Amino acid sequence: MNRTIYLSPPDVGPLEESYVLAALRSGWVAPVGPDLDAFERDMAERVGTRGAVAVNTGTAALHLALLGVGVGPGDVVVVPTLTFVATANAVRYTGARPVFVDCDPRTGNLDVDLVAPLLHRLRAHGERIGAVVPVDMFGSCADYTALLPVCAEAEVPVVEDAAEALGSNRGGQPAGSFGRIGALSFNGNKIMTTSSGGMLVSDDLALLTRARHLATQAREPTRHYEHRDVGYNYRLSNLLAALGRAQLARLDEMIARRRQLRDNYAKVFAPTPGVELIGAEDAGSNCWLTCIRVDPAQSGWRAADLAAHLAARSIETRPVWKPMHRQPVYAGAECVVTGAADALFTDGLALPSGSALNEGQIGRVLGAVDEFLAARAGAPTA
Repeated sequence: MNRTIYLSPPDVGPLEESYVLAALRSGWVAPVGPDLDAFERDMAERVGTRGAVAVNTGTAALHLALLGVGVGPGDVVVVPTLTFVATANAVRYTGARPVFVDCDPRTGNLDVDLVAPLLHRLRAHGERIGAVVPVDMFGSCADYTALLPVCAEAEVPVVEDAAEALGSNRGGQPAGSFGRIGALSFNGNKIMTTSSGGMLVSDDLALLTRARHLATQAREPTRHYEHRDVGYNYRLSNLLAALGRAQLARLDEMIARRRQLRDNYAKVFAPTPGVELIGAEDAGSNCWLTCIRVDPAQSGWRAADLAAHLAARSIETRPVWKPMHRQPVYAGAECVVTGAADALFTDGLALPSGSALNEGQIGRVLGAVDEFLAARAGAPTA
């Protein structure tokens, strides 16, 4: 039997092994050490910010970022409805509540046209707006050219959720560097991984110093254990930072492989009416996930049909994010929706996109897609 081909598996090899082994042999196994310091420096340089703080998850990075810009109980925070639940959950950790906004149907990113009227209405109702949290969806940066002036005029800080977009850029500016502070993720399925991990990146060094303090249980610099604030056990370990340094050294290579795979998908689907690659025109994307949008009226089939065909051949796919305003945990939450995110959830599909896929696996995936398209050409919609 063929082994399962996964959506975005970790891409690790001899370089990562050598870095982790060197860290082990150095004796720096605790959540401090030279690899952690170097990883933060390297990442800040890559993203183009003055500093960085490494933490144990991207969710922790979001939580600390929101705390850093002053979000707290009673605030509202504007969050895209099309995102992973961690974006909304981090808002709840602070005691604030998320207000969800729909997406641009072409990219899946925050629909900026909806933001200014929403900020105005929230203010008119006496709400304190703690932050706007755009998400760089599937590796494509949000439209910061339009968004940042809107938020600046409203005097609302931007916390950039760049969990999916490390290595991407918009207009030459790196993902993670657009807001007051950015949050990255190094989860096992991301463009690069530290197994589990995340990073805050910012030009605001005071904000990063505060985040580092809170991430280490808010311990005061005394010989005994002294704590004036409630802190968190959020720091990344030196061993995982060593893994991250090796991954970062290979980041451009991994992005290139994902982009080549996206180009292959584009060629396969090009003759099929009603199928689009989401964000395909974005030359600055890291191509973390290649997602398609299927119009059944034109194609004669649904995204779920292709998913079932590939699953029968041990090839993993996944719907795009189920909108937050449809999640039971956020039932009744305030939202501004146009139906775009709902449509992407129904008609969208994420395809295997990992840089670790070898030529044989890529051939299996593309062959299975070709087989499906050939069989469904002209078939009536189910």
